[in-house]
Amino acid sequence: MGVNIGDLFKEEKISFSDLSDNVIAIDAYNVLHQFLASIRQRDGTPLKNSSGEITSHLSGLFHRTANLVEARIKPVYAFDGKPHPLKAKTIEDRHKRKVIAEKEWKEALEAGDLEKAKSKAQQTSRLTDEMIQQSKQLLTALGIPYVQSPSEGESQASYMVKKGDAYAVGSQDYDCLLVGSPRLVRNLTSADKRKLPGKEVVELYLTAPAGRINKPEEELKGFAKTRSLNPGESQTVQIELNTSSLASFDTNLTRWVADAGTYRVKIGGSAEDMKLSKDFTLGSSIQLQKLNKVLVPEVAIKEIRP
Repeated sequence: MGVNIGDLFKEEKISFSDLSDNVIAIDAYNVLHQFLASIRQRDGTPLKNSSGEITSHLSGLFHRTANLVEARIKPVYAFDGKPHPLKAKTIEDRHKRKVIAEKEWKEALEAGDLEKAKSKAQQTSRLTDEMIQQSKQLLTALGIPYVQSPSEGESQASYMVKKGDAYAVGSQDYDCLLVGSPRLVRNLTSADKRKLPGKEVVELYLTAPAGRINKPEEELKGFAKTRSLNPGESQTVQIELNTSSLASFDTNLTRWVADAGTYRVKIGGSAEDMKLSKDFTLGSSIQLQKLNKVLVPEVAIKEIRP
């Protein structure tokens, strides 16, 4: 439940390399809430797919897990079960705060204050049963183990560490230390300050203006990988974004079209770690390659739209 007892314990700064070949029992709900709060657009809107479904939790979970595995860390996620009855008042208070934050988010958007809007939006995140199942399915597809706790996930993770099944609990909350975990790793993110040389990946995402053509909320349009860098060293990389990168296929015109409007480019190490954001405007639509229809159906097909 997030008690602030950090001053009672000794802290030590470590890097990913210090955790190599160790099992880290991660409080799944804790990290999923982080992703839902942090992986958002500039106005606070969460990351979504072309059907309008929130995918912030999946994007964050995928990239976080990939970074851990790349560093030879063995994650196992502990999911919450039924909350303890003593937690009912806390859950109720959280719900009330979310309702207030949603109202303030809407007011900030109407006032054009995007900074405040995003701040308030981050306080409105809700982790649904569907999101939890989606997260478990993703972990299964990745071959990453998870544990279903009968109650609190951090208590389950703590028990695993106490029994020697894991090296440490991975969570932002100190609660696990109260239930017997001898070791807690906080800030277990991809932003690792390495002591050893390593390569970095830079990704470019594009948000296109809304128009006649259905488009994803955000698309990965390119990436580049650096050479092996020493700690503190940097390298300039280039990722090309051309007219074809802006285009979507228009089934009515049977050609690729870049719509007029405002586009947003975001660059970072992953979808959860964006460092740069820039908008640009395309004054008029650009029609690109024209394609010929083949195998045209004799009966009209009704298109399914989200």
